[in-house]
Amino acid sequence: MNRDSLQSSPRDAAERETLSAAVAQALDDYFTRLDGHEPDGLYRMVMEEVERPLLECVLRQCNGNQSRAAQYLGINRGTLRKKLRQHGLAL
Repeated sequence: MNRDSLQSSPRDAAERETLSAAVAQALDDYFTRLDGHEPDGLYRMVMEEVERPLLECVLRQCNGNQSRAAQYLGINRGTLRKKLRQHGLAL
């Protein structure tokens, strides 16, 4: 890999900002719905809410090819398979 391939393109940066904005908005909405109550296990809840749709979407983009999906996600295939089982998505 060369140095240029490690740098994000403007499109990548814009997509991250859009995703970041969506997450921030969802969290703001969540805190509003709490109506002053304190959350419990927020990190775990967010990770569980985000991971499943992430896995589903990437698998769709890869036409179910787990090796490609793992590459897209930057994880090894064994880790992907474990996560798929955890979310009831194992094929």
